Amino acid sequence: MKPEVFFAPLVRGMFIEKTGGPWTVAYESGALAGTGAPAGADATAGAGGATDFTAGIDTSNEKIAAGQLSSAFAASGFAGENKIPLRVKITSGGNGYVYLTAPDYAGIDCIRKGRQKTAWDIPEKSPGTADFGASRAAVVKNRAALITGGAQGFGEEIVRGLAAAGALVFIADLNKTGAEKLAAALNREYGRTLAFPVEVNVADETSVQNMAETIALTTGGLDLCVSNAGVLRAASILEQDIGSFRFVTDINYTAFAIVTKHCGLLMKAQHAAAPSWAADIIQINSKSGLDGSNKNGSYAGSKFGSIGLVQSFAKELVEYSIKVNAVCPGNFFDGPLWSDPEKGLFVQYLNAGKVPGAKTIADVKAFYESKVPMGRGCTGPDVIRAVLYLVEQLYETGQALPVTGGQVMLS
Repeated sequence: MKPEVFFAPLVRGMFIEKTGGPWTVAYESGALAGTGAPAGADATAGAGGATDFTAGIDTSNEKIAAGQLSSAFAASGFAGENKIPLRVKITSGGNGYVYLTAPDYAGIDCIRKGRQKTAWDIPEKSPGTADFGASRAAVVKNRAALITGGAQGFGEEIVRGLAAAGALVFIADLNKTGAEKLAAALNREYGRTLAFPVEVNVADETSVQNMAETIALTTGGLDLCVSNAGVLRAASILEQDIGSFRFVTDINYTAFAIVTKHCGLLMKAQHAAAPSWAADIIQINSKSGLDGSNKNGSYAGSKFGSIGLVQSFAKELVEYSIKVNAVCPGNFFDGPLWSDPEKGLFVQYLNAGKVPGAKTIADVKAFYESKVPMGRGCTGPDVIRAVLYLVEQLYETGQALPVTGGQVMLS
C-alpha cells in the first residue's frame, strides 16, 4: 500500500475520535517530499497560533501507527488548546506526506484558497459513535459516502438523496461520463464541492482498489459504502446462455465481495484511530433476494447469495464497528432498468413471455403494479429512507430490509 494511502484514514480517524463527528482529510501530493526526516521522528508543533502539526510515523502496523499519531498529537499544543490543525505533516522513511484537514470539504477548499488561516476549534461535545439530529437525514451530514453504479437509476436516486442530506458523495460507475456530469450538476446545485466522480469496474479488483485509494486521498476515509451496481438478464434457465448467467453472478455477487473487501479495509484502518466510530456497508439487494423470481433465476440467485454474504460479512466486520446490511427494494418502474425501451425489464419480460397474456409493455407494467399492495413501484426516496435508517440505528447488522410496498413480507 502506498504510504500516503496508509496514513490518510489514520489521520481522519484521529480527528473523528477527537471531535465525535465526521472530518475531512485531503492529501496534498508532493507538498513535503524528501524532507529527510527519519521514520519515528516526533516533531510536534506547538499551538499558540500555529496551524500545522508534524509527526514521524512508521507503516509497519496501522494500530501501532494510530497510537504513535495519537500520542504525538496529545503531546502537542493543539490538544492543550482544543484545536485541530489545518495541515498534518507525517514523516516516514525519509519522505513527507501532507494532509489538509477540515470539518467538511468546503473547509478544504478554504485552506487551498488561503481563506482559512487559523486552526479549527474542536466542538464542545463528547466523542461518540454518532451525532444524531432532530432529523434522520442529519446522520449523514459531512460523512463520506460511496455509491457504486451511482450515475443512473436507483444509484443516481441514492446519490441525490445523500447529497441533499449533506453527505460527501463518491459517484462510482463504469459510465465515467455519466458520473462526471452528475457530480458537476450537484456541485453547481449546492454551490460547493460535495460530489466526486470515480470510474470503476466493480468486477475488477484492481479497479476497485484504485477507487478505494482515490477515496482515501480525497476525504481521508469512508463512512458509508452503498454497493448498488448490478445487472439483470431475464431468461428461462432452459434457454439462458451460461455465460450470461455467470455475468450476472460476477456483477451482483462476486463484485459485492470485492467492493466490501476494499471499502472494509479502508474502514478498518480508520477504526484503528477511531474505535468509537461506526461505519456502514449497505448492499442494494432486491425483493428477488427474498423471494424467487420466475424465469429470472440468475438474478434472484445472485441476490439470495448476496444476503448470505451480508450476514457473513456482518459477523466478521463488527469487530471494526462496521455494520453490514441490505436494502431489498421492490420494482423501480420509472428507472432505466425497467423502462429502457430496448433493454428494460418490461421489454425483456414481454419477450420472455413472463407475463401470461401480455401483448404490450403497458400490460406488463399493469401486471406488476397489481402485485404491490401499495399499488405502485418503489421510488428513490423510499430507498433513501431505508438507507438513512440503517445508518442511524446502531444495534442491527446482517439484516435484509424489505422496501417492497408490502409485496414481500418477512415472517
